[in-house]
Amino acid sequence: MKSQFPSAQEYSAQTARYPALTVVDIRAEQAAIAESYSNQVLVEVNIDCMRLAVFDGEYRWHQHPDSDELFLVVAGTLQIDLAGGDRLELTEWQSVVIPAGTVHRTRAIGRTVNLTCEKNGAKTVFVETAA
Repeated sequence: MKSQFPSAQEYSAQTARYPALTVVDIRAEQAAIAESYSNQVLVEVNIDCMRLAVFDGEYRWHQHPDSDELFLVVAGTLQIDLAGGDRLELTEWQSVVIPAGTVHRTRAIGRTVNLTCEKNGAKTVFVETAA
């Protein structure tokens, strides 16, 4: 059975859905997503990318050794668990930067929509537990 989540390689290999100079209607993009998990690169900016994540539930523990990750919640509530036991909670129009190498997992409380900015092709390393 295939996981609803992409593999680390699939995640890093995603390319932008839209080229530069294209107006992207983010509200329409998120409204069209019916799956319980979707995370896609919308655009590239220099060596970075902006992703649209729409999901409900919990993502896996992971880290990005070569990229910071900025989360901006557009709708819903996003909790970010950090290794060591701390938890951040973001509501609409709040953001936070998770530094490169920080082990974390995201948890959407109900359907949550967030934009994420990170290095294009950022390496993802999944971990079994958050030691």
